[in-house]
Amino acid sequence: MDRPIVSAEAQGLYDLVAAGLSSESGAVLGKMMGMPILYLAGKGFAGLYGDAMVFKLEGDVHVAALALASATLFDPSGMGRPMKAWVQVPLAHASHWPRLAKSAAQSIANAS
Repeated sequence: MDRPIVSAEAQGLYDLVAAGLSSESGAVLGKMMGMPILYLAGKGFAGLYGDAMVFKLEGDVHVAALALASATLFDPSGMGRPMKAWVQVPLAHASHWPRLAKSAAQSIANAS
């Protein structure tokens, strides 16, 4: 399945989130399944998929992210096999992206 197109707006906002996490937590840029992703301690925790960011979340933050309008479990194959820990949050909720990315990074840091 082809990945969706990324708008300049989404890319710019993702770049801001990535830059902030890079300086705060040492997150590094990489690729996963061909999409831009942020890694910490060798583990992916947030990425850009079309005009949405995806986050590996747990607990209450996972529930709250899924409660956002049009947020879904991330299903990159489009075949009804979502990655249950990963939430896809659309551009309409970009104001939440930095907080969700920070929470995802913190989960990785706590596990390391």
